[in-house]
Amino acid sequence: MVKIGINIIPGMPVKEIIETAVAAEEIGYEYLILADEGFMQDVYVLLGAIARETKGMKLSPCTNGYTRHPAVTASAVASLNELSGGRGFLTLIAGGSVVLNPMNIAREAPLSVMRDTVEILRLLWSGEKVSYQGKRLSIKDAQITAGRQDDIHIWIAPRGEKMCQLTGEIGDAAVLTVKADLGDAFALVDQGSMKTGNKPARIFLDRIAYTPKMIEETTAFFPHVVVDTPARQLRAFIQEDQIQMIQEAIKEGGAEAAKKHVTMDMLKGYKIAGTPDECSQTFRSLVEEHRLDVYILNIVAGGFEKNVQYMRDIYKILQESGCLTA
Repeated sequence: MVKIGINIIPGMPVKEIIETAVAAEEIGYEYLILADEGFMQDVYVLLGAIARETKGMKLSPCTNGYTRHPAVTASAVASLNELSGGRGFLTLIAGGSVVLNPMNIAREAPLSVMRDTVEILRLLWSGEKVSYQGKRLSIKDAQITAGRQDDIHIWIAPRGEKMCQLTGEIGDAAVLTVKADLGDAFALVDQGSMKTGNKPARIFLDRIAYTPKMIEETTAFFPHVVVDTPARQLRAFIQEDQIQMIQEAIKEGGAEAAKKHVTMDMLKGYKIAGTPDECSQTFRSLVEEHRLDVYILNIVAGGFEKNVQYMRDIYKILQESGCLTA
């Protein structure tokens, strides 16, 4: 059986984000991840407000070790955990161009940054005065005032081969985002797990397309997926000649010209898509095949009523799969 949550990209007004989180909990979603996108609404202001408006939902920023030093993150998440009565956790990514480029921050040595970030967080959450010298990040005689934090889990969202393996070594959960890549990526995570005996939870984050309009929107966006997705993941759901065809079409006429080459098979390789019944059956297959622990629904744009209806529809689709925890 699987638990469910939502991930919000906070590009909508503050009030709407808070109300969306509250509505999600009322529907039955148990986790909230809020993306730390740098130039959007502030993730910690929002999570603090959401903590006061929700009762049991577990709350997490999704941040990185480049734009926020892990010592700052350690204190912020500890504060969230205290305010929410022990509901805080943390999701880490290796840094993305959308945030790093405008800040003129180079995405260098992501493996070292991730390992150092996790080490520093856990040391500081011991509540003791600690020092650490990593390859990229360090602390000296540092101590957070929140005291010991034994219950804060660290989820990691990896994409590359080595980052998947590192997640298996040190993460409390692996958050994956490409449907056709789940098998290969979890195998890499398992390779890392064998080094340390760690057993991270298995998470899938996706945006389900279950109406003709949603499938059309996904088709229009798919050329951007081809451009931005690492080669290892891309080849899991699209053949080499198709990649080249779409890339050439983008060069000649942009995404609008490239979308005519996108097929339903490509879309279904990338995400859960089809009729509601097809989506329900696909979800059940993924849960069983990959032993998923949590499914996170991606909320990427504003529109409160639209998003609430979307969350309700997806909850029903997932419920009909027979895989949700009671």
